[in-house]
Amino acid sequence: MRHGNKGKILDRKYSARRALIRSLATSLVLYEKIETTMAKAKALRPFIEKYVSAAKAGDLAARRHVLGFLYTENAAKKMMDVIGPKYKDRSGGYTRIIKLGSRLGDGASVARIEFV
Repeated sequence: MRHGNKGKILDRKYSARRALIRSLATSLVLYEKIETTMAKAKALRPFIEKYVSAAKAGDLAARRHVLGFLYTENAAKKMMDVIGPKYKDRSGGYTRIIKLGSRLGDGASVARIEFV
């Protein structure tokens, strides 16, 4: 039974899955849109929404929280200085997922996740 387990496993162990999510989040913050598989985009969305909400606060604790999750200082700085204030008046739904079709190599469904 899956009581209390709400995240996607993505066929990885915990540490590899966390590294993947952190890497995708860092790329999304730096480039503001990335193309990945649909499953990875859906798994990334709750994490990035949580950290955008933290960045909206703009205080030192939020900065350290964001810096602890994202891999590079440039990404954390952009999150705090650009992305957080951009969504100051918005209460949620900071990202959108657009389906792009299927990948030629393995047929995986590909999607673009981007900031609204």
